[in-house]
Amino acid sequence: MVSRDAPVLALTCGEPAGIGPELAVMLAADGGPAARVVAVGDPVLLAERAAMLDRRVEIRVLAPDEPPPVARRGLLPVWPVALRTPSHPGRLDPANAGHVLETLDVAIDACRSGRADGMVTAPLHKGVILDAGHAGFTGHTEYLRDACGVAEVVMMLATDSALHAREAGWRGEAALRVALATTHLPLREVADTITAPRLERLLRILHADLQRWFGITAPRIAVCGLNPHAGEGGHLGREELDVIIPALEGLRAEGLALDGPLPADTLFTPRHLEGVDAVLAMYHDQGLPVLKYAGFGRAANITLGLPLVRTSVDHGTALDLAGTGRADLGSLRVAVALAAEMAGRGV
Repeated sequence: MVSRDAPVLALTCGEPAGIGPELAVMLAADGGPAARVVAVGDPVLLAERAAMLDRRVEIRVLAPDEPPPVARRGLLPVWPVALRTPSHPGRLDPANAGHVLETLDVAIDACRSGRADGMVTAPLHKGVILDAGHAGFTGHTEYLRDACGVAEVVMMLATDSALHAREAGWRGEAALRVALATTHLPLREVADTITAPRLERLLRILHADLQRWFGITAPRIAVCGLNPHAGEGGHLGREELDVIIPALEGLRAEGLALDGPLPADTLFTPRHLEGVDAVLAMYHDQGLPVLKYAGFGRAANITLGLPLVRTSVDHGTALDLAGTGRADLGSLRVAVALAAEMAGRGV
């Protein structure tokens, strides 16, 4: 891990036709959290977006081994990755899919080589990457898993108040972290994917990384059931009885503090969330709509189980907003602050 007064974070600019490049420019122009943020993208594109948005930003291209400068408002250091073809706001082009993936590779290498303490990712567009012929691509999370050579990772989203849960509780705000047992799968494949061994692996990662990155000594995790009413004793499905409950019982015997399986329609209420450090939802649209309702634009995505720090925004490419100056910087600020805090905890 790099040791500096402020952590160095590699910020990938994501889909060039989306709002990612301008979010990087806006963060530099407005001043971000306490971190040395280095954009990973095309410096010409970043300069174009700065001019388009009328933001005064100095784009400073860094050599691969050049130490990032001290952070200051109006300065955007860049580790350059050239576009394959010129990009225009709101207009996807599969020719630039390779550029997007290369920015991830550069950021991963910077983290693994010690030049960066963590990485933050602006949104990419899965469809255009698949259209470019990168078959099997399902998103940042899985790409990072494979690039880092780990068998399993966990996607977790957290509201900004979950950065400082105790203080958030004093203010009466909902501090919410939601992890997912499955991510980008068709709904009909979810039940077959959820097995006891898989749940055990994911819950061990979630437990360990809540300790490692968030400083929670004894995490308490609430687990959703898969079926309505958590299966209603087997009348609405047997996954709870045959898969989820046996997995939880085995992990409780190891000392993990686990609640559930609980019906998702009542778990996400203040009474059931009191004292809970994270929720494990069984599938993408079981947990994330609740979290995004509670804190959209004030939340970040975290990949657990990696040998490096990675956070991301809680939104997509927003092609309709690209180039307009109406993109909201809130989620990127949370993602950068969270990555800086995680990096500060060390390995």
